[in-house]
Amino acid sequence: MSAHQTADPDIVVLREGTEGLSMASYADALRERLPDRTVALARTPAEERDLVPTARAVTGITIDADLLDRADRLELFACTFAGTDHVPTDALREHGVSVTNAGGIHAPGIAEQAIANMLVFARNLHEGFRRKSNGEWRHFQSREFTDSTVTVVGLGSIGQAVVQRLAGFEVETIGIRYTPEKGGPTDEVLGFDDDDVHAALARSDYVVLACPLNDLTRGLIGAAELATLPPEAVVVNAARGGLVDTDALVSALQTEGIRGAALDVTDPEPLPPDHVLWDLENCLITPHTGGHTPKHWDRLADIVASNVAALDGDGELENAVVTPDADG
Repeated sequence: MSAHQTADPDIVVLREGTEGLSMASYADALRERLPDRTVALARTPAEERDLVPTARAVTGITIDADLLDRADRLELFACTFAGTDHVPTDALREHGVSVTNAGGIHAPGIAEQAIANMLVFARNLHEGFRRKSNGEWRHFQSREFTDSTVTVVGLGSIGQAVVQRLAGFEVETIGIRYTPEKGGPTDEVLGFDDDDVHAALARSDYVVLACPLNDLTRGLIGAAELATLPPEAVVVNAARGGLVDTDALVSALQTEGIRGAALDVTDPEPLPPDHVLWDLENCLITPHTGGHTPKHWDRLADIVASNVAALDGDGELENAVVTPDADG
C-alpha cells in the first residue's frame, strides 16, 4: 500500500532524509518493529499535507507548524536529530504533542572514532600512512596509549560510550560534567568551572570533547586552555566545532604547543578548501562522519517504536524533549 492510500496512519515518516540515508529504509525498520501498526512514508509535500493531519505519530527532521492546526490525532513528533533547536517545540507543546529526539544513537560510532584517533596519535600511524604513500620502508618512533591520562569533556551518551570503551586500555580517566557531585564512570569527575577545567587539562595526554555546544561551552578550548595542556597532548573534537577556538588551535599546532588534534567537526563547518588546518600534518580531519553508520535507523527505530508503545501507557517516553502534561 502506498503512502497516499493509507488512511489514518499510526506513524508518518517524513520525506526529508539525513546523512545520506534513505527514509524508506527508516520506514521499513519501523514496520519490522511495529507489525501491528500502520507506518506510512510521505514521499512528497502533498503526501505530507494529506497524512500528517491524520497521524498519531510523525517522525523526521522537523515538522511544518502550519500542519499542526489540522493534526487532531497527533500525539508524538520524533525528531531524527539529537538537537531540536530547529523544531517548532513551542507550537507542538501548545498542541499537546510530545517531542523526542535521537540522542544516543550516534554514541557507539562517535566513541569508536574518538578512540581510533587517539590510537592513531599514540602509535603514530598517520606517519606510517604518509611513508606508505611515499613507498618508504623506514622506521619511525611510536608511543604507547597505556598509562595515558584521558579527559572526557561531557559525560552524556557519547562521553559514557568513550569511557566504556577505554576500560581495557589501562588509562586514567577524568570526566568533566555540569554536575560533578553526581560522580560518573571516570576515575575522577570535575566540573566546568575554569579551575577544574584547567586542572584536568594540565594532567591530560588526550582530551575528548563530547559535550553540547551552548553559552557555557562555546570556545571552551581557547588559547589559555591550549597553553595549559602539556606539549604532548592531543585534542579530539567529537562534538561541535564551536567548542574550540580555531585560530588558537592553529597557532598551538603550528608552534607545537600541543602534539596534535583530531577534528570530526570544525568552526567554520564545512572547513573551506584553503583553510590552513588542511595542511597541518599534526591535524587529522574527517567531515563530521563520526556518527555515520548503517545502524543509524535501527537504533532510532528501536527508540521510536518503544515510544509509540508508550503512547498507550506501555512505559515512559525515551529521549523526551517536550512532554506537554508535565510542562503544564
